Amino acid sequence: MLGVIGHPIGHSLSPKMHNAAFAASGMNYVYVPLDVSPDRLPAAIEGAAALGFRGFNVTMPHKERIVSLLDEVEEAGRVAGAVNTVLIEDGSLRGLNTDGSGFIEACRAAGVELAGRRVLIVGAGGAAAAIALALIGEGVAETKIVNRTAGRAERLRDRLLFMSPETEVSAGSLDDVEEAASGAEVIVNATYLGMKDEDPVPVPVGCLESQKVVCDAVYRAGKETRLIEAARQRGARVVTGDRMLLYQGVQAQRLWTGQEPDVEAMNDALT
Repeated sequence: MLGVIGHPIGHSLSPKMHNAAFAASGMNYVYVPLDVSPDRLPAAIEGAAALGFRGFNVTMPHKERIVSLLDEVEEAGRVAGAVNTVLIEDGSLRGLNTDGSGFIEACRAAGVELAGRRVLIVGAGGAAAAIALALIGEGVAETKIVNRTAGRAERLRDRLLFMSPETEVSAGSLDDVEEAASGAEVIVNATYLGMKDEDPVPVPVGCLESQKVVCDAVYRAGKETRLIEAARQRGARVVTGDRMLLYQGVQAQRLWTGQEPDVEAMNDALT
């Protein structure tokens, strides 16, 4: 048994993606959606361990709160202050964050080279933190973080500098986004903007030039976000949210099963 815990959860494509891989490979796993309200989260994760679950994913609104309920949290999860994957072994719950490693794998699959690049991350939540840490590990030249609340971006900057003092990280508010986007070679949207039709594009469209790489952590079933549409129209290379979903799922499945997932089956399920 595997699953994904969130509230609401009916929109998640993760069950379709993971179960397609298990069916294609004949592996003895099943992945189910689990709608858990915030007040029931502690009981739910205790129940998952008691029922013999191998693990589960965690999505909104639980990714930050669950950290304090786990027995162990690996480095990316601690820096991010958020966990999206839990592995259960001998009743012990270990939290991980595969948003960053999944982002890197998605970029590699798209042929995007990150080392030595100047990167802008819009957002300062758990996904942004995991992606920023992974980018530093890839050797980017500079990371700028802008967020609606500048203080949160500054706290993330300070955590990253504590982990890696030699890296170049700066922080600011959304007032700085146009200047930051103009100087960036890679732009990453790690906010929730784009989930709805009426959401604004998180960076000025004029900054989405053809030589840039534009990445969006938001995915919409059967429809691209306005950010990705605008980037494509202006000739930029894009890495879409469903690619990030795919490869964070690949990372999680490797952890749970100890085997290489059927990536083609997972991709077919998403597309």
